[in-house]
Amino acid sequence: MAAQLRAAHRRGRALAALAVAAAGGLLAAATLGSGPAGAAGGTLHDLAEAKGRYFGTALTQSNLSNSTLTAVAGAQFDMVTPGNEMKWDTTQPSATTFNFGPGDQIVSFAKAHSMRVRGHTLVWHSQLPSWVSSLPTAQVQAAMENHVTTQATHYKGQVYSWDVVNEPFNEDGSLRTSAFYNAMGSGYIADALRTAHAADPNAKLYLNDYNIEGVNAKSDAMYQLVSSLKSQGVPIDGVGLESHFIVGQIPSTMKANIQRFAALGLDVAVTELDDRMQVPASAANLAQQATDYAAVIANCLAVSGCVGISQWGVGDADSWIPGAFGGYGAATMYDDNYQPKASYRSAVTALGGTAGSPSPSSSPSSSSSPSTPPTGSGCRVSTQINAWATGLTENVTVTNTGGSAVNGWSVKFTLPGGQTVTSAWNAAVSPASGQVTATDLAYNAAIPAGGSTGFGFNANHTGNPAAATGFSLNGVACTVG
Repeated sequence: MAAQLRAAHRRGRALAALAVAAAGGLLAAATLGSGPAGAAGGTLHDLAEAKGRYFGTALTQSNLSNSTLTAVAGAQFDMVTPGNEMKWDTTQPSATTFNFGPGDQIVSFAKAHSMRVRGHTLVWHSQLPSWVSSLPTAQVQAAMENHVTTQATHYKGQVYSWDVVNEPFNEDGSLRTSAFYNAMGSGYIADALRTAHAADPNAKLYLNDYNIEGVNAKSDAMYQLVSSLKSQGVPIDGVGLESHFIVGQIPSTMKANIQRFAALGLDVAVTELDDRMQVPASAANLAQQATDYAAVIANCLAVSGCVGISQWGVGDADSWIPGAFGGYGAATMYDDNYQPKASYRSAVTALGGTAGSPSPSSSPSSSSSPSTPPTGSGCRVSTQINAWATGLTENVTVTNTGGSAVNGWSVKFTLPGGQTVTSAWNAAVSPASGQVTATDLAYNAAIPAGGSTGFGFNANHTGNPAAATGFSLNGVACTVG
């Protein structure tokens, strides 16, 4: 039966890939082939499935308009993780407003390409709307349970797994301070897992974190936590190892670490793989990256409980790395033109295939600029900043304080000197510095009277990570706070 299901899955994916090719003329015949796993032209997902694993990617709503990117994603991968579209600031920008439109678009793409979906993420300290952080502690648990229940119920039967709690630990293994920890202590994690399981009993439930790929204080804390959760009967199915690496620094204890989690009866997944280097990339670093990708795959294949690998993004052009780590990039298996790099070929070989599969090479499609939206009558803005040495993430919540709905919005603001936007979500943002305009993406064009919408962006900075200023909504100045 398992073999029949795998065969049916592959036939479905081949038909989906053929449909993409017919529509856009983008895929070469060799890419579409789903023949023997070791045959030349075998895709990452075909080769991984032959080993009982999946090979996935992350997509954002804005990626879906790039036909070159989506052609690669649809042909090569069999699992999708939404980059931002299922995070709290997108799905519940206000206490009474849920917005599943962006996530639904990712799920629709996945279904059209016979891909499964990893839900990401239900509870996280970051990209959290300000209304949650400002709640009295006595109200946080109810808000969290309502959010988890509503979102998991909406996607019930449509996601393979959920990252229920994302990045709960500090580097020393202590639990991270957050609105949830402050209100509920360590028990918030078990409560979130139980709530998610009640809403969707068939979804695999994960805890996900970075810098837990090898054996260290942080992964020890995760191991102790999941061991305790299992002993208490809390529904926990897996641990996600984010795996944001620097070339040449794959932990030597990665396989042993995977083994100890798997020995608890848990699934282990490599959830956000990339391998950054200083740019411009050197030939030596690209060769090392190929070695690193092969090592990660080998570590996963060596342990039956390692169920799959997902790369964070499709190619270097859509990777989050340049926006988060100044001077670094080239972190994925595909270059800026979505052509396969040495790391792609080493991944194919590590999975038992023959390197050399082509990938789509046409230019991305362009989207037209939105028309000028109508003017609103009043607004309030709140911002949240998460900054590091050379970069920052800023989340913006815009509340319509006027007496009528806003149908189509344009938010203008000024970035401090030295800040440059590198990526954005829930809005089209331009230019990248100075006085910037964020415009709705159609699905989130309406802001009811008294309602809110949220968007955010990553930016580089040269020493001033302060929040943007001078906000206006459709030409009307906003209060801030």
